[in-house]
Amino acid sequence: MVGELPLDQAVMEIEELKGRAKELSECYSRYSKIADPASKLVMLQQQAATWATGETSSNMLTEARYATRRWQDIGDLVQLITNKDNKDPHLQVISVWGTGGNRGITSIIRKAYNNPEISGKFSFRARVKLMHPFNPNEFVRRFMAQVYAADTNGKQGADLGVHVLTKMKAKQEYLLKEFVEKVNKETYLVVLENLTDMEDWDAVRMFLPDMKNGSWIIVSTDQFEIASMCIGHSYKALELEHFSADHSVCAFFKQGSQDYRNKGKEMACEVSPNLSLEKIPASHREDLAEWMANYPLVGRDPQMNELGRYTAVARFSNSPVISVWGIAGIGKSALVRNLYYDRMVKSTQFTKYCWVDVSHPFNLRDFSRSLISEHHSEKDPIKECRELLRQYQCLVVIDDLQSKEEWDLIQAALVSRPSSSVIIVITTDASIATYCTNNKDQVLNVKGLEADAAIYLFKEEVKKKNPSCPLDNHKDADLEELISKCGGIPKVIVSIAALLATQTVTLMDTVRALNGNFMHHLETNPDYDSLRGLFDWMYNYFRTCPDSLKPCIFYLSIFPQGHNIRRRRLVRRWIAEGYSRDSEEKSAVDKGENFFSKLLDLSIIQQIPQLVTTAYSDTRMVACQVNGFIREYIVSRRMEENLVFELGPNCVLTTQRTGRHLIILNTWDRDRIVFESIDFSRLRSLTVFGKWESFFISKSMRLLRVLDLEDALGVKDEDLEKMVKRFNRLKFLSLRGCSEIFHLPSSFGDLRQLQTLDVRHTRIVTLPESITKLQKLQYIRAGTKAPISTPTTSSSKLTEFRRGRVLVGVKVPRGIGKLTALHTLGVVNVGASGGKAIMEELKKLTQLRKLGVSGINRQNSKDFFETSGLVHLESLLVQLEEDSQSCLDDITLPWENLQSLTLYGLKDKFPLTKSLRKLNKLDLEIDTLQKDAMDFLGMLPELCILPSRQTA
Repeated sequence: MVGELPLDQAVMEIEELKGRAKELSECYSRYSKIADPASKLVMLQQQAATWATGETSSNMLTEARYATRRWQDIGDLVQLITNKDNKDPHLQVISVWGTGGNRGITSIIRKAYNNPEISGKFSFRARVKLMHPFNPNEFVRRFMAQVYAADTNGKQGADLGVHVLTKMKAKQEYLLKEFVEKVNKETYLVVLENLTDMEDWDAVRMFLPDMKNGSWIIVSTDQFEIASMCIGHSYKALELEHFSADHSVCAFFKQGSQDYRNKGKEMACEVSPNLSLEKIPASHREDLAEWMANYPLVGRDPQMNELGRYTAVARFSNSPVISVWGIAGIGKSALVRNLYYDRMVKSTQFTKYCWVDVSHPFNLRDFSRSLISEHHSEKDPIKECRELLRQYQCLVVIDDLQSKEEWDLIQAALVSRPSSSVIIVITTDASIATYCTNNKDQVLNVKGLEADAAIYLFKEEVKKKNPSCPLDNHKDADLEELISKCGGIPKVIVSIAALLATQTVTLMDTVRALNGNFMHHLETNPDYDSLRGLFDWMYNYFRTCPDSLKPCIFYLSIFPQGHNIRRRRLVRRWIAEGYSRDSEEKSAVDKGENFFSKLLDLSIIQQIPQLVTTAYSDTRMVACQVNGFIREYIVSRRMEENLVFELGPNCVLTTQRTGRHLIILNTWDRDRIVFESIDFSRLRSLTVFGKWESFFISKSMRLLRVLDLEDALGVKDEDLEKMVKRFNRLKFLSLRGCSEIFHLPSSFGDLRQLQTLDVRHTRIVTLPESITKLQKLQYIRAGTKAPISTPTTSSSKLTEFRRGRVLVGVKVPRGIGKLTALHTLGVVNVGASGGKAIMEELKKLTQLRKLGVSGINRQNSKDFFETSGLVHLESLLVQLEEDSQSCLDDITLPWENLQSLTLYGLKDKFPLTKSLRKLNKLDLEIDTLQKDAMDFLGMLPELCILPSRQTA
């Protein structure tokens, strides 16, 4: 036996192997460049054949989509086979072809194969995977194995398998005899999988002749030529499933064998853009109205109204282009299509309508041809499109635009001249959306459905698929959790609803299984192949996502599903982790706010309905939640990034736990042995939900930067002292809501790297002197709310309102002015902190952007409001002391950059000063709002939020 190599020798041999591999690769590269002309000619001939086939298949895909849009209840394989109006007794064939390979074919055929309507129509069914070369004996054996498996005779489980094996042991002569008996005398449905050449098809047809008994064959193939030739020269094509502009699954069937005019409502007006509105028959308009009634949008009324306004404005502006964008599957096309049909039925704004799905790679001539639907015209389609848009009032929809270069070509050739037409561009990219229109007010961002709308859509889809399904009126926490994990994405909701609608006995088992491993089921189960386009988009997005934004997204998995996340908490953590850094152009805070806004636009984070205001910038939202679907996607991949690991209900000692960020969930049993077995040497952040234990402080957490204990239970002063001693690298410390913390230790000044301190809603009333040593401190949040024990006015209503709302600040030490990096400070009790002395300290904090103070009274109010030097101040909160409501009379605010102002405890006046011209948020607590104040507020140009409380 050869002994182990010494380490140095092994390394040298590995390097030598790498060198040889590199030389071999370069050698092959040189050979490929000097390949003989003959081989290149063969390659070019093969490419030419491929291009020719590709062009034909591309045209066929366009025609399939063209035909599909003519009827409302189409694209269903079950309906193709079970159409009662089809009286043809001959053997009928349907080819199922995928433009982008086999993706989606199996699931579509499987759903139809198992459909009760299908199984009831035929005496028997069989699915046979063909071998190459074709083996007739094996074909018969596989065929009969399917027949025997369906003939259960009451057998279940392993007994059924044994039954099939026993039957298959029969001699080949007996199997052939039974095969002939079945095929010649009974009606059947046979699925042929993996058909790759016509020789195999001809051989199969010898075994499956036309007995004129109403039998059917479904051919599965990814080759256009095979799919079409199996049907014959005269065939139709319909799109069964649309995955993307380049990938669909289509069905080919014999011309005349199916008449969909009796099954669905023809939508010729949609696909005949050269047909003027006046020529659309009244029956077609009725069909459109019926379609809209049968397929209503759920939870999209605000977006529909907004898109309608954009369309009206675009007709009379210099920018006739509207952009609609959002992540894949969010419902952009459905929203636009609803407006598209609505304008056809109810409006005379436009005389022509054109909808085109952009194919890739993009070709302007093909695009123009699709736009005008004149595939066989000898005229130049680009010129025809240009004339069409110039002469008529057209509503044009361009779906799935993927690059700015595509838009440049379209704009230069078609829309560079003034016209009365309106173009709606649909894309998944925000930058493309803004690029296509020069008016930011004509960009619509489509986001996920809110919780109530998502549940309603789910139930409606279940009812549509199976009216008797118990899910229709079912209320269950597991089911609500599952719908939440869909993230308000209609495509995901509809796909899951379609599967669950067919379940009865195993319904809730399936729900719980999906909840347990949600993303794995959706990515691996063929029943969810319709979501491939969404997963492709997500994969590409995360692959190409800017390096600065990607860690911010993965970081979101720290927070449990449905957890409300304060915006400031999230942004401050990003800064502490180094994901958002200061630069010459922007501060770390501004970058963090920008990241937050981008994630909100992408529906990666969502608004919390009860906290939402549509009148103010989304970046100013107080709190958000992580989109349930996105969170599941991140969680399924976060260990690949080796970022986040959690201690939850399923943790055991043998579970491998290591990474940069540790989450302790409230469902974990606080097993000390498991905790102490973890390697914390790389740990950067610790977040605790629920109960705190003192053993969570580990000596090996030497690199810890973020310690987030917001609302944790049982954290005491002695725990805090240990934290300060152990975690001297901390940049972020939150004890918010820890009601058993009474003071910060005197050693607190040792946390020299600390940037963020949040001790709101603790028992802390005084900040220690040592805090003045923390020169890197940027953000201090302290103070709490306290009830009012005595009335401040004769109005009992005001007393009742203010109870629990009065802010109590903390006393800050002298020397607080040394913390020149501070940009957020509050709430400071001015009265308790030394009056005039603290005013002088505040003047030194020239970088302050947000300031909150309490204890303002008649004695100190003038000094406070004369504080100069805070030129960057953007947000101010003032809590007046009791019986000091009139201390702001005739006061002028000196801060010209104020954007947010909160004043609590006013009587009947507030400062009317011209310096408030930039104010966009004003929060007042006032007894009476006088007319002069109302007139003044009406003149503030930027004001959009005014949550005032008055008791006049």
